[in-house]
Amino acid sequence: MLAMFSLSGVAFASSHIVDIAWSPDGRFAYKTQIAAGKFVEACGKLAVGEGVRWSFATAAPVDFNIHYHVGKEAVFPAKQAQVSSGRDTLKVTVAQDYCWMWTNTGSAPVRLTVDLAR
Repeated sequence: MLAMFSLSGVAFASSHIVDIAWSPDGRFAYKTQIAAGKFVEACGKLAVGEGVRWSFATAAPVDFNIHYHVGKEAVFPAKQAQVSSGRDTLKVTVAQDYCWMWTNTGSAPVRLTVDLAR
């Protein structure tokens, strides 16, 4: 089933988790569409002392957060409701797998553009 999705050339964002793959110059850029009522998240391991400049833009408001898990609890270094863009720097104080997550609570698909830089 995964092969069918990857061969289609379309980004499926229903419960879609994307592994952050840093380019040689320390960037990660990603574009996709978030289906109505679904989410997409980009996740990667970060070390203490790292900083990640992040920005995103969507065609309509979405719920956004950056989180990591400690046991069954989620910790949110950033969290915003119903925004269509954002920009800041995440300063890593705990070595974890961090996820940037966007949830489309609307009734139509929403385009998402993400840019992360170390």
